[in-house]
Amino acid sequence: MIKEQNLILTGHQVQQIIRRIAFEIYENNFDEKNITIVGIYDKGYSIGEMIVNQLSEIAPEVKTSLVKLTINKDKPAASEVALDVDSKELKGKSIVLVDDVLNSGKTMAYSFKAILDVEVKKLQAAVLVNRSHKRFPVLANYMGYELSTTIDEHVEVILGEQKGVYLY
Repeated sequence: MIKEQNLILTGHQVQQIIRRIAFEIYENNFDEKNITIVGIYDKGYSIGEMIVNQLSEIAPEVKTSLVKLTINKDKPAASEVALDVDSKELKGKSIVLVDDVLNSGKTMAYSFKAILDVEVKKLQAAVLVNRSHKRFPVLANYMGYELSTTIDEHVEVILGEQKGVYLY
């Protein structure tokens, strides 16, 4: 169990951030009939589910769908990047790629590989926490919380009952 003093964001704050991100996505895509959220499995996918639920409340007239993207986060260059739908289904859509923490940008950069073969209308990125340790030129269009940390520190997003963001 992670120590309480390392709590950065409470579960309630995480929910508020998710709702704000959903509003921002809608504001920047208000003229779209379809928005596809692509969640990087596993926590990015869970956050994507929460964003889809919020978008459904905020803008019921916009069709939102959720797609799971699977990648080996430890070795993204050596792994297959897979979507749980045929990539052709993304053609002409506005896509928001979602992950929990943007650290170096490596996972996000390699995740784009699954989407770049398709001619999408718009491709954006959303993260719950941005640590700003960029090694790859990836910027999030939607960012929940920016946190300056040392490279040795670790940010963990916990979803479920003990929802929160912790630093250790």
